[in-house]
Amino acid sequence: MTVFSSSPVVLCVFQVYMACQAMLIVLVGAPSQYEVEDEDGVQQDVVPHVTFTEDIDSIVTEWLLIRHQAYKVSLAGSLFFAGLLVGNIVFGPLSDKIGRKPVYLTGFFLEVLFGYATAFAPNYEVFAVSRLLVGVMNGGIGLVCFVLSQEYVGKSYWAMTGTLTSMMFAVGIALFGALGYFIRPWRSLATAANSSGVLFLMLSAALPESPRWLYSQGQTERAEEVLRYMALRNGNPTNNLVLQRVGSAKAGNRGDSSASVLQLVIHPVLRLRTMVLMYVWYACSLVYYGLTMGASETSGNRFVNVSMYGLVELPAYPLCIYFINKHWAGRRKSMASFLCLAGSACLCTTVTSLALLGKLMVSAAFNIAYVYTSELYPTVIRNAGLGVCSMSCRVGGILAPFVPSMRAVHSSMPFTIFCLTGLSAGCVGLLLPETLNGRPIETLDELSPTTTRILETKVIEF
Repeated sequence: MTVFSSSPVVLCVFQVYMACQAMLIVLVGAPSQYEVEDEDGVQQDVVPHVTFTEDIDSIVTEWLLIRHQAYKVSLAGSLFFAGLLVGNIVFGPLSDKIGRKPVYLTGFFLEVLFGYATAFAPNYEVFAVSRLLVGVMNGGIGLVCFVLSQEYVGKSYWAMTGTLTSMMFAVGIALFGALGYFIRPWRSLATAANSSGVLFLMLSAALPESPRWLYSQGQTERAEEVLRYMALRNGNPTNNLVLQRVGSAKAGNRGDSSASVLQLVIHPVLRLRTMVLMYVWYACSLVYYGLTMGASETSGNRFVNVSMYGLVELPAYPLCIYFINKHWAGRRKSMASFLCLAGSACLCTTVTSLALLGKLMVSAAFNIAYVYTSELYPTVIRNAGLGVCSMSCRVGGILAPFVPSMRAVHSSMPFTIFCLTGLSAGCVGLLLPETLNGRPIETLDELSPTTTRILETKVIEF
């Protein structure tokens, strides 16, 4: 019996809010054309001599982030991604230790709080710090949210829930572009984008704890209660649901005590997987955000551009669902192929405009990386593994806003970097094992090739 419930739906739609926070700087930091009345006096007193010629309300126009101050816009974006990195490091292992739900709800509440601090920041310094803190919470709860959505359902649904999560993030980008079109003042836009989080926070309060995490911690009875609750919500009540006490889930066992983040370095199987996945995630992030963050600088309407960079991802996700579930493609080959295609599209962008195609391909690869990674790590250390991979991912995000500056060397340099990164990551990804049709790994012992799982016909897969 495979359990599915409405809980993953809430977490998937929640990605709309996550996307608005990630993309906020693209519109609230939009540059504006300006004129300087007195070039000689601008060094001493820039304020009286600057006239903005575009009707744009952003942090650039409010705090005059131009010329030698212009770097502060990119810095605010990089601080958000630096926060994501910290959040991944802290929240992943923490949720493996004390549970998914308490970490998720606490981080979510703080993110909404810091989001309002962004909207009402009195100066750039407060704005920058608030973006850093929002990034910390966003990175942490984004990781826990994804793991929860996977652990609420049976493995046969993992590809679907993982894909829907990425799809809703793309929808969120498109909706944020539309929201920015109708709400032009940057403070009002930041407030509106953050306010949806209040609704999602209230909906999230009713979510149950992850049954897989409870099972991996030896709390089998609580896991059974959650599964019965989920079955009841599905209209399929059952009173005879019993999970097998085996491995780390034996009565009285509080989980695998050796399952710490150090196992990602010590354990030979996990070490290789982690090294490969860290580079794959770094490459996905560098190319994905490098293309996305440049949307507002592309010629044409910036709001349409932002929405298009979200909508162009949508065709990628049905492709993901199709390919990763085929035995001749699977997770490994599909991810590697999409990365190579993304790199190739970026190379062609040096000749013609294929940036949107590159965005589509890297979106597909990024989505598969999320699903694939969650299957490669055991439940007892899944969040820690995803946290380390996400940490590497955020390094790519931090560097992405600065790649366009490589145009000073050569106009094709940024897309050449994206090309080489995508192609190399695709090749390296082939070193990973295939997980299609494999049973979910719960403990570290199951990574050993000499260990055989004892399964009984009465065990209910969840």
